[in-house]
Amino acid sequence: MKINEKFRKKYSPEARDIYFTVPNLISLLRIISIPIIAVLVSRHQMVEALAVLAVSSVSDGVDGILARLLNQVSKVGQILDPIADRLLIFCSILALGVAGIIPWWMLIIVGLRDLLMGLEVLALAQYDYGPLPVNFVGKSGTAMLMISITALIFCDIWNNPLVDLLHLAALAAGIWGVGLYWLAGGIYLQQGIRLIREVR
Repeated sequence: MKINEKFRKKYSPEARDIYFTVPNLISLLRIISIPIIAVLVSRHQMVEALAVLAVSSVSDGVDGILARLLNQVSKVGQILDPIADRLLIFCSILALGVAGIIPWWMLIIVGLRDLLMGLEVLALAQYDYGPLPVNFVGKSGTAMLMISITALIFCDIWNNPLVDLLHLAALAAGIWGVGLYWLAGGIYLQQGIRLIREVR
């Protein structure tokens, strides 16, 4: 009965200036797990990497649910979540490059995009703007890259013709993901420039 009441209870969707919350702790643990995943991938310990990645992926959804259920939606949480996603993608691609599974140009292109977005966030912060809301293209690009990364890790466990085909498909998905990632970056850049011009 109490659980049902908690789900029915109205909460404020506005992000608050709170820091020590359960969702923020989960997001922080997810960030801590990223270098562990990267090290495991770079060492070709793919089964262990997939296990940690699975736990990290589940926590990504759990922190958002708990933030709303416990009325702990915070400004810090809204920053930590996209940071975790970008760090996971960058570090995973770095590890795949070190392991010799993907070409280095993918890492360079993704890194340049994240550097550009980081500079935009800093510029917007000068005008008291927080991170821009995630758009559909950005979500699609992130999802495509995560599917590609997971599939590439999975393919490294076995060596047979069917897995080789899956490896090629995963690389193709990664290329599409990089394209969408940059397209979303262009949209964010336009939005940021427009906001700064309005303020000026």
